[in-house]
Amino acid sequence: MQKVITVSLSAFVLAAFTGCATVDPRPDYQIATEQIFQTTGQKDVYHPGDDEIVARKVKELLRDGITANQAVQICLLNNPSLQAAFYEIGMARADVVQSGLLSNPSLGLSLRLPAGGGLANLEADLAQNIADLWQIPVRKRIARHKLNQVILQIARQAADLAADAKISYYDTVGTIQLHEISKQNVDLAQQLLDMTLARQKAGEASALDVNLSRSFLLEKQLDAESARLAAADARRNLARILGITQNADQLDLKDCLPEIPPKLPDAERLIELACVYCLDMQAARQAVAVAESRLEQEYRRIFPTLEVGLALERSERQSQGGRDILADTARASIANGGLTAPKIQPRSERRRNTDFIIGPSLGMELPIFDQNQAQIAKARYAYEQAVKTAEGLRLAAYQEVRSAVDNVLTTWKLAQTYRDRSLPLAQNSLKLSMQAYRAGQASFLAVLEAERFSLNNRSQAAEAARTAAITIADMERTMCVPFDKLIAQAETETKPITQPDNTSNGADQ
Repeated sequence: MQKVITVSLSAFVLAAFTGCATVDPRPDYQIATEQIFQTTGQKDVYHPGDDEIVARKVKELLRDGITANQAVQICLLNNPSLQAAFYEIGMARADVVQSGLLSNPSLGLSLRLPAGGGLANLEADLAQNIADLWQIPVRKRIARHKLNQVILQIARQAADLAADAKISYYDTVGTIQLHEISKQNVDLAQQLLDMTLARQKAGEASALDVNLSRSFLLEKQLDAESARLAAADARRNLARILGITQNADQLDLKDCLPEIPPKLPDAERLIELACVYCLDMQAARQAVAVAESRLEQEYRRIFPTLEVGLALERSERQSQGGRDILADTARASIANGGLTAPKIQPRSERRRNTDFIIGPSLGMELPIFDQNQAQIAKARYAYEQAVKTAEGLRLAAYQEVRSAVDNVLTTWKLAQTYRDRSLPLAQNSLKLSMQAYRAGQASFLAVLEAERFSLNNRSQAAEAARTAAITIADMERTMCVPFDKLIAQAETETKPITQPDNTSNGADQ
């Protein structure tokens, strides 16, 4: 009995200390920042409460123009969707704190008044559910794994935003370049028209040649206007991703499209890295851990409650009723033949059943009909489902990485071909056709076709370079690691060491 009372008091003391728990997600914000740094290469990330600091940093970054990396930095600091997502870390940390708290003790009071009056019957029970003592550890594991999932999901969101920012940046640079080319094409078309008009005056060109030149100029002017609109839309999209409200036309983009990278390593080597760095796969592994812990939790819920405490009871005291002292004195005097005091009731007769009863109490739910079989089975199925989902992501990563590698290799090969072979060939053909036309050795249609081919080739070369730059950002999105770090890792001879799970540090505090 004394042991039960000791356990009860210990539970109450533990409940008093755990009731002082506080929610501090700042270490978790730092863990998320470190994870985002590994994924994007950017150290400065928004933290809740840093809005004024973020506003100053963004203003400073925008002051002298931005590079592609600075665009990513602004996005990770200033994008509203990522800022909102960081508050999920605080909510997940609150769940971790809650998972480690004992349930509140229960206090029961009962007061019964005797019908004839007197002291009331009093019963009191104070009990604590000590089943929490074996359920809290698994609850905390589940909450921590969920917190890790949230951190990985936010890092995944940051990786997507970083890729979107780079894609939008290079898309804007590419469309601006295409607009500049389209304006140059207008100038070249105007030169062709001027030359044709001069030859018409000299009697060496027909009215048809002039009309074709005018049509060609009009076509290039329309192309230039479409390119201007595309560049303006690209600027506005970049401003939206960066979370800024200033006029997008005022954005000064300092980087050009990136140069052709060195040859990429073997796809199988990149697949090995994907299994290490891919945030989706890491989150899937956390989901498996959550499901496994939930299964253990359901087994522990076979005995969901076991309450120990103290019970106290005080019996009622019956009222002795009213007493007429004068009448009792008269009766006693008559009976004795002289003045006699009435008989005084002994103390033992006047106070009955007034002792307190106190002792330990024990209460539990007996698992006779419901032994939690259904929830155990459900948790087991959920665990198997999580395992299959993680395996599915691993298998999908093989094809996604191969596709990303193929896209990079193909687009950069096309860009290189345009730059080194097709564009010089088109420019040389145009030069030769112009010389032949001036010498009267080629028709105007031959010149027009050569110029059309040359101008279109310039636009196609710029478009190929823009697409190639975008595939780099897409590969970073797939692999969840910066491209330069990816190349450095892939070129090493040894296999990559399994990435440490940074989410297990602050999350377990």
